[in-house]
Amino acid sequence: MTEPSKEAVCVTGANGFIGSWLVQTLLTTGYTTIHATIYPGSDPSHLFTLQAASKANLKVFEADILDDVAVSRAVEGCTGVFHVASPCTLEDPQDPQKELVLPAVQGTLNVLEAAKKFKARRMVLTSSISALVPNPGWPQDKVFDETSWTDLDYCKSRQKWYPVSKTLAEKVAWEFAEKNGIDVVAIHPATCLDTQEYHWLGAVHVKDVAKAQVLLFESPAASGRYLCTNGIYQFGEFAERVSKLFPKFPVHRNSREMPVAGVSQRNRTTWRFNGETQPGLVSCKDAAKRLMNLGLVFSPVEDAVSETVESLKAKGCLVQKMSHS
Repeated sequence: MTEPSKEAVCVTGANGFIGSWLVQTLLTTGYTTIHATIYPGSDPSHLFTLQAASKANLKVFEADILDDVAVSRAVEGCTGVFHVASPCTLEDPQDPQKELVLPAVQGTLNVLEAAKKFKARRMVLTSSISALVPNPGWPQDKVFDETSWTDLDYCKSRQKWYPVSKTLAEKVAWEFAEKNGIDVVAIHPATCLDTQEYHWLGAVHVKDVAKAQVLLFESPAASGRYLCTNGIYQFGEFAERVSKLFPKFPVHRNSREMPVAGVSQRNRTTWRFNGETQPGLVSCKDAAKRLMNLGLVFSPVEDAVSETVESLKAKGCLVQKMSHS
């Protein structure tokens, strides 16, 4: 018996890192009509090589999220919207409002307007832990959860514009949803890119983020904000795990000296953390219990690290220097 076809969905930022994994997950879970938006001029060719792509109706739309007409054209005909696209840069922006804040906020509003126009059933907003932290006013001895909001004044005074852009974008999404009766659910994936104080809430496999996005779209009970992390713990603990998986790489370690098999003390360079990397951060294995209660099972962090390292090595981005004892 043939299974009923799943809804047509739109994915913004579909050829990005998270967007590509989301498209892959949608394809392998039976979605056959996917509208994929990409930034004009960017390359979407890898999307057509994904598993099950040849059997699906995968349409690519060039759409700057600031172009409401282009966004509307991409969303038309879809009952589900996954809004992933948002500007992100590792460099300090020359014009934070123009480069980060405006595209994040107005882009989100444009997607919401299109979802409203074409009566989309639900929009899954890919927010970030950057909309949860930094929040220096969070109570001590309390585990961070979805009720936390990034302190905008704190960020602006320190020129931290990416958290500002993600926080403002999510806030306008909730305001729009409440005013217009749009069903919005937000996911907040953990990140490994920022090890500064308050900016680390654990790690998560990108495959789990994509699975969680689809789960939030399909689950009738889903509502509100969902932290997506495989546990909250100190970044130093994460570095310790990585160093044990790959002892011959010069990974930062905790202050305690760790013996490294096959590498002599003389030839080993070790960087060490002193004390807590996130002072006061309260650890919690089931910090993403809202997602777990919906049925999400997280992959071991070690799997994500191992697969990332092997991918980087295969692409020539990571060269292991051999030590001589």
